[in-house]
Amino acid sequence: MKNQETAIKVTKRARFFIFSFNFLMINCLTSFNILSVRAADAEPVLSVVQSAENQQQWTGITKRLQALGVRYCVIPLTQVRSGADWGDRRVLFLPNVETLNPAQAIALESWVSKGGKVIASGPVGSLSAPGVRQLLRSLLGSYWGFGLDETQQIKPATTKPQKWANQKELFGQVRGGVIIPEGGASQATAVWNAQDNPAAVVSTEWSTLFGWRWGTDAASSFELDNAWLKAAIDHHLTASSSGQQKIPGADSRCATTIETATANMTPVTPVVPQVPLVPRAPRPSSPAEAIDQLEQTVHWNVEPNSNAPIDEKEAIALQQELENLISRVESAHLAAAVHTANLDETITSNPQSLKEDETRVASTRPGLSSQSKEQAIAQARLVAKNIPQLLANKNYALVRQQWLATRTNLWKHFPLNRRLAPAEIRAVWLDRGTIVRAGGEKKLAEIFDRLAQSGINTVFFETLNASYPIYPSKVAPQQNPLIRGWNPLAVAVKLAHERDMELHAWVWAFAAGNQRHNQVINVHPDYPGPVLAAHPDWANYDNKGNTIPPGQTKPFFDPANPELRQYLLKLFEEIVSEYQVDGLQLDYIRYPFQDPFAGRSYGYGKAARAQFQQLTGVDPLTISPSQTELWQKWTEFRTQQIDSFVADVSKMVRQKREDLILSVAVFPLPERERIQKLQQHWEVWARRGDIDVIVPMTYAQDTARFQRLAQPWIASSQLGSTLLVPGIRLLSLPNLAAFDQLQLIRDLPASGYALFAAENFNNDLLKIFNSTQGKLPSVADEPIPLRQPFETAVVRYGLLKREWQLVIQNEQIPFPAINIADFNNQIEVVEKALTQLAAAPSPAKLLTAKASLTRFQTQFRIWMREAGTNNPYQVKVWENRLATIERLLRYGERRSQLR
Repeated sequence: MKNQETAIKVTKRARFFIFSFNFLMINCLTSFNILSVRAADAEPVLSVVQSAENQQQWTGITKRLQALGVRYCVIPLTQVRSGADWGDRRVLFLPNVETLNPAQAIALESWVSKGGKVIASGPVGSLSAPGVRQLLRSLLGSYWGFGLDETQQIKPATTKPQKWANQKELFGQVRGGVIIPEGGASQATAVWNAQDNPAAVVSTEWSTLFGWRWGTDAASSFELDNAWLKAAIDHHLTASSSGQQKIPGADSRCATTIETATANMTPVTPVVPQVPLVPRAPRPSSPAEAIDQLEQTVHWNVEPNSNAPIDEKEAIALQQELENLISRVESAHLAAAVHTANLDETITSNPQSLKEDETRVASTRPGLSSQSKEQAIAQARLVAKNIPQLLANKNYALVRQQWLATRTNLWKHFPLNRRLAPAEIRAVWLDRGTIVRAGGEKKLAEIFDRLAQSGINTVFFETLNASYPIYPSKVAPQQNPLIRGWNPLAVAVKLAHERDMELHAWVWAFAAGNQRHNQVINVHPDYPGPVLAAHPDWANYDNKGNTIPPGQTKPFFDPANPELRQYLLKLFEEIVSEYQVDGLQLDYIRYPFQDPFAGRSYGYGKAARAQFQQLTGVDPLTISPSQTELWQKWTEFRTQQIDSFVADVSKMVRQKREDLILSVAVFPLPERERIQKLQQHWEVWARRGDIDVIVPMTYAQDTARFQRLAQPWIASSQLGSTLLVPGIRLLSLPNLAAFDQLQLIRDLPASGYALFAAENFNNDLLKIFNSTQGKLPSVADEPIPLRQPFETAVVRYGLLKREWQLVIQNEQIPFPAINIADFNNQIEVVEKALTQLAAAPSPAKLLTAKASLTRFQTQFRIWMREAGTNNPYQVKVWENRLATIERLLRYGERRSQLR
């Protein structure tokens, strides 16, 4: 979604939530004179949301509000929900609220659709579910990118300065973070005096986001905070002064504190606004269902019926994404062509027959017209070309409608009924819920049958969840109580190996319990899990003494505790020694989410505090982020606990099972921000060679956003010989959108993908997988990169060779700078070197293969210089696939120790 109407109309299409707060609001503060509010107005103009996260900052927030003199009311975050209404205040303020649930996000969207304005500060919603964050980005027109390490000067925006934000009292020294504008309606109102002048404040007609924790002395001064809040309120009320002054469904009574609001609760009969008669979604009965409902609402960025203006930046993005999708469709068809039976004969005898067969087969697909792929692409290019003219005529809704229709049509022209996948890692997380529902070997075998037939070759099997192993353990105090009368891990290993699949034990490392799991097994919500219950000294704490951080659901272990570390190592050793698993995947290999500059930090376990104090002479509880040097030492200390534990696990695994693959499921946050918030520095693990595979959880609901998340890590040069496998979240993701993300991965220098999770597989998706990547008759026909990197390199290079043969003989891409004979000779040199290496690996053959490939890559860039001008996407895809082969050689070198 790119603008306010997107946020409004998508919800109107599916649901419209009406809110009615059932408490009496009283004692509003005195009004102050702002541009759009008359002194005689009796109603407050501002509602301020209080949450567990900003509770400790509430004194500073309250003092600022009272000094400002604005009439305001306090609303508990728990009351922002379906069936609640916060009245007729025209501006809602969320100071430093980082965790919202789906129902709260939908409630905010509905309120904005009725004319409400939103001001927020800090990393709003950053700890929420992916769908919530996506919706908040649309509502606010921006999002918190990352925190700045040092105090920076705020200054006016360098382009398009806004009159409402040019007072000198707005600009000063602040400790904050970079705000990323998103959508054509967003504008940087103020910027940081840093390289490239990143945004410090971003606003739209209906929202403003401050890039610091408002109300905290450690972030900003009293005066600057109040100057910005007053200016933002003034701006939003002035902008709407000619229109509706009150929000429908108003109740003018309010409270200035949580205490008075709660103490004076009395039933209030809400005034229900007149809204369009549209179907209402059923109330979610679980967090998972709530997330699903939300993500169904906010799938895509483009709302077809919106006639809101589209600026130049958004127009370029729309054109570019159509061009990229066209290229992905063409790339997929080329890949499918080289998998066609009797390919060499087809190419040499009748190249045109391949195109005719493609059109014939495509026309038989259900739901697809007889329009050929070439016709669909030509039509899509025309739509992209016409976007500027439509914008000049202000036909914004028509642009959006044509864009969406064209994308859907292009998706339908992916060759979904033919094999096109290369040899790659195709992984899926098989979650505890699916395992428990299987209930025994028979049903679990059916799941493995479906996965194997669809071409999945690697299963991350949830083996340790919330301190409960899924098998009967001699180390852990208790097997998962949801398992009765069978050993799922033993069964899964057997089922996977019978189907030539890899089975990797997926384990939680430092997350000790789970409140949601407690509900399922009917124990007290605050039960810390069986291990912490037996060993409370192993617990970790935040800076307020909580084992579970505010807004989260899991207690964590103290990674600095030597007894805890030995317990986990012994438990992991049991898994890899007693069961013939092919790999071990570490999840929750981090600290909980924190925000130290908002006064929320974690890691104060008994052992950690004692060790840090012994090192520095300082108890970490007594220091704050403002003490830069000490705080950096404290962050480094905690990060080192995770780093050293990964090294310990790696050492144990190599000693017990040299052939075992060690992988990690990690967050794709920027490196600096990730260390500050999670103490998770997986680049170090990769460079040291501790891990074999990194699986970043790059979850997104559209391909463009997925690319922004995944591509920087796929292209990273900091990962040594470690393979990177991006994660795709299937929940609420349309099947064709999922396939589009897979095609993007195949066009990038990646070795495969991982799908979350098995419970979200549906029959239609399985049919697509069966056709495009389904299991070959013999596993020898398709090696798994994890196990056979050199053989995989040969197979993938063979596909590249066939693609080049096809486009040259069909003259699909002109190669005027190429001497075809020389080109073919060089292809054969590399292929021979790779084949000899795969047949009998040795240091000398590896050196020859790497040297041949490097020479070819250099020459290839020269050969393709002119072709890259005509078809830059496809040429880049070929370069990416050569880079993948290079990475497979490096990975194989380390795994086989050919040095």
